[in-house]
Amino acid sequence: MTVIVGLVHDGRVHLGGDSAGVSGLRITVRRDPKVFLNGPYAMGFTTSFRMGQLLHHAFEAPRPEGDLDRFMTTVFVDRLRACLKAGGWARKDEEQEQAGTFLVGVHGRLFAVYDDYQIAEPADGYAAVGCGGEFALGALHATAGLDLKPRKRLGLALAAAGHHSAGVAGPFGYVTARKGTA
Repeated sequence: MTVIVGLVHDGRVHLGGDSAGVSGLRITVRRDPKVFLNGPYAMGFTTSFRMGQLLHHAFEAPRPEGDLDRFMTTVFVDRLRACLKAGGWARKDEEQEQAGTFLVGVHGRLFAVYDDYQIAEPADGYAAVGCGGEFALGALHATAGLDLKPRKRLGLALAAAGHHSAGVAGPFGYVTARKGTA
């Protein structure tokens, strides 16, 4: 289910996401957004609507400070783990905690958070996750040198994923993290 796309442009992070809720061969277009703002963060999730609801409404996002790489892999992840545990969503598999996958933009930087709480920052300045992610990445790569506005690039990536993936459906939503420095 899902495609979430993100890109960095002129010091801001822009995210876009679809509206599909998928269960087996059933698809439901959902009103609750997969991309949203939480404090200084732009966030977009895949994996589980419950996880997304916790990120959106229960996660008390810590104010970024200091070395952003260190902050994201320690303070941010520790607060995230606590929120998901308290919300009954975190899982354990052979004593290893697991969550879900989502994109986070803050202070002009884009990060992917994976199900093992790994934080990854794409060198290309764009990322896509979810079942339509591969299609969206192709579109983001193909439009990288075309001098398009961020919303147009995201829209093309989302449209490509929607055309080629049965787990992606519009309408598409967009958010932009405010500019800032760490």
